[in-house]
Amino acid sequence: MEQKNYMWNFSVDEIVTGYKECKDSYLCTICGQDFKKGLIYPIHDKLYDAYGAVNQHHVVEHGFMADYILSQESSLIGVSDVQQQILKLMSEGKDDKTISKVVGIAQSTVRNHRFKLREKEKQAKLFLALMQSLEEKTNRSINQADTGLIEEIHPSATMIDDRYSITEDDSEKTIKTYMTENGALTQFPSKEKKKIIVLREIVKNFKPNYDYTEREVNTILERIYSDFPTIRRALIEYGFFDRSADCSVYRVKV
Repeated sequence: MEQKNYMWNFSVDEIVTGYKECKDSYLCTICGQDFKKGLIYPIHDKLYDAYGAVNQHHVVEHGFMADYILSQESSLIGVSDVQQQILKLMSEGKDDKTISKVVGIAQSTVRNHRFKLREKEKQAKLFLALMQSLEEKTNRSINQADTGLIEEIHPSATMIDDRYSITEDDSEKTIKTYMTENGALTQFPSKEKKKIIVLREIVKNFKPNYDYTEREVNTILERIYSDFPTIRRALIEYGFFDRSADCSVYRVKV
């Protein structure tokens, strides 16, 4: 799956189940791994058909969908940091008394957050209905700007603001200005939006679900830009890469 295709391109049911059924395969809605119908997949010394494989893959690689979503930035899922903490504790089966102690708030405040989250859930249903109805009425989705489609942001982005309001036209012009046809970077942009476009293009040189050493990362980036340490740091700062605490392992965020 291309790097720009993320969970929000799937329906709510497909996100919850963790897979999308296509004509010839089942697709993991988190990492995009494709399981072809008619094939048998060995996972942990057991054999699975495509349906069984995508479900087993989801359990082994990603765990419960609720836990995965709650591991994302709070701004991405539309809750406050406190609400995210409460939801994580709720997912662990903690009661209000325990939650209030862990979070450091009164039980009445926990109940108030429960009420607010329930209201947010109802609002979300109406908002989704509004967006779908609006698209059906106008034959134009909300991400269709005058200069082209607004592209999806990376799910690990930590600075979700107008810097991520990027259209296909923006991307094409920026890549043409700052990168050669061979994918080399001629100059690292100073503007945030252009940095994001360039970094998103650069990260396509790395495989998802693969652990890279720092030397391997440097080798790939050095072919792209001479000041590769700057690019390596930016890939981490802008949420395209995860890095282990000892800096020994780098992994593309999906």
